[in-house]
Amino acid sequence: MITKNSPAGPPATESGATLRARGLRLTTPRRIILDVVRATDAHPTATSVYRRVRRRLPRVSLATVYRNLRLLAARGFLAERADAGGMRFDGNTLAHDHFTCLACGRIYDVPPRADGAARARLASRTGFEVLDHRTEFYGRCGACRGPRGRSPVKGPTPVKGHRRR
Repeated sequence: MITKNSPAGPPATESGATLRARGLRLTTPRRIILDVVRATDAHPTATSVYRRVRRRLPRVSLATVYRNLRLLAARGFLAERADAGGMRFDGNTLAHDHFTCLACGRIYDVPPRADGAARARLASRTGFEVLDHRTEFYGRCGACRGPRGRSPVKGPTPVKGHRRR
């Protein structure tokens, strides 16, 4: 399990108090699920969370994990993000962007781009009310690029008629 290096909200030991403060009933599965997601920066799937929670709570069901992940995300304790592999959960609810390695699939938190001007331009050109935005970066992480900065793993097959650069 990868431990978080950046703050993502209250430490795992404060999860119970945080849940109660926001009006959610403190149940053992809910507290453990929140602790598991906040203890990693790997953006786990529900199945991954389920496997980790079962180590501490062997009788928990996958349905309980799914239901609580959705509830915790809806209440702002976690963030949900969809990717090609399905829904993932992020314990870091502070503003940040993501980098996804196309070779290994790992998702990294990266500092957000401070570009309020782009949101203002979009709003003025379209009439949209821009409430939030998300930037996703894709490429190869340092480990997958290899020692000389070259990728040992080929990426997705290019679209017909397009060449890789």
